[in-house]
Parts: sequence; structure tokens; C-alpha cells
Amino acid sequence: MRVSSLRRASWCSSCVVFLIACAAPAAGDDETAAAPRSGSWTELFDGRALGDFAPTAFGGEGEVRIEDGRIVLEQGGPLTGITWRGAALPTGDYEFELRATRLAGNDFFCALTLPVGSGHASLVLGGWGGTLCGISSLDGLDASENETTRFLGFETGREYRVRVAVDAARLRAWLDDEPIVDVPIAGRRVTVRPEVALSRPVGIAAFATRAAFRAIRWRPLARVNER
Repeated sequence: MRVSSLRRASWCSSCVVFLIACAAPAAGDDETAAAPRSGSWTELFDGRALGDFAPTAFGGEGEVRIEDGRIVLEQGGPLTGITWRGAALPTGDYEFELRATRLAGNDFFCALTLPVGSGHASLVLGGWGGTLCGISSLDGLDASENETTRFLGFETGREYRVRVAVDAARLRAWLDDEPIVDVPIAGRRVTVRPEVALSRPVGIAAFATRAAFRAIRWRPLARVNER
């Protein structure tokens, strides 16, 4: 009986060791699992002051002010906007995000201009009477003329989450986590329309429209998210 008991104890101990070994991650697995998909967010607007943003001197622009934790662009004749004057942001392998609301008007409430490699591009939301979306410009063709053209309905007063990711190969954009742009940019001429050239390197503009923005931030990408 004592020999049998010892055998059972030995067998049980072996089982415990086996189960612990199976549960333990292989060498390096915990490090891989903990590796972030992207870097930490850097906030560009604190909800209280423009900070390193400045009103863009388009000529005929409306007032820019802080209201209820948002940057409000009053309707301009036709453009009102803000341009980043702080430390340089990256030109690739980054993600940019903001929350945008059209408060009044029926043209684009958000033209988000960002660095793209050696050039710049604008994500346009709500142009041409309030529905045109796309990238301006690719190979000289603006948002109404290239393969990114889309027509979407926008509700006045509703806040939208806008996100753009840029890497060496592609430019992608999401609206409330729904993909709206996914376009190759390698080897292409990426520019902005002359009307929003003053938005470079980073800027937001609205055309004959009153708009509001908050939660403006960016982060470096380890790899472009597939969300």
C-alpha cells in the first residue's frame, strides 16, 4: 500500500508540473503579447486654449474661439481654420484623430490637412453641398475627381470620430471606425488644393460652414491598425 501511495503521489506531482509547463508562455511570448500596436497618444488640444494652434489667415475667415471644451470655427467667407504652429509632427507611420461636428452650413465642415511623406494631403468631409468626401489631391486630382471620392450624409449637430493613418505605402481614413479611404500613395504626387495651402503642415478648415472640434491627437504607429 505504501508503494502504491508513493506511485500515486509521484504521478500527481508529474501532472502538476506538466500543467504548469503548458500554462506558462514560451520564452518571448509574454514580450510579444505586451508589445503595443502603436505608441501613446499625444494630445494637441486641452479643451481650454488653442495652445500651439493658431487661426489660419485665409482672408475673410470667421472667428475662432473655445466653447464648451471645443474649438469652434465660425462661418467664414468662405474659409475658417486653424493651423498647428508647434513642434513638427511626423510625415509617416502615424495616426491622427479628432472629433468633428458640423454646427451649421452645407459645405465641408472638416478639411483635415496632414503631412504625407514629402507632401501634404487633405481629408475632406462634407463638400459639394454637404456630402462629398475624399482626399485632395492625388496626382493633381482632388477629392471630387480621384478614386477616394465618396458621398456620405452628415447630420448637423452630430459629433463624428475622424481618424487618419499614414505610412509609406498607404493613406487610410475612418469615420466612426468605418473605413472611408484606403488608397496607395507610394510613387504618387500628393498635394493640397491652393485654397488650403495655409493649413500646412497640420490644419483643420471649414468652408462657409460653422464647425467644432475636440480630442485632437496623434500617435506613432508600430504598424497600421486593421480596425
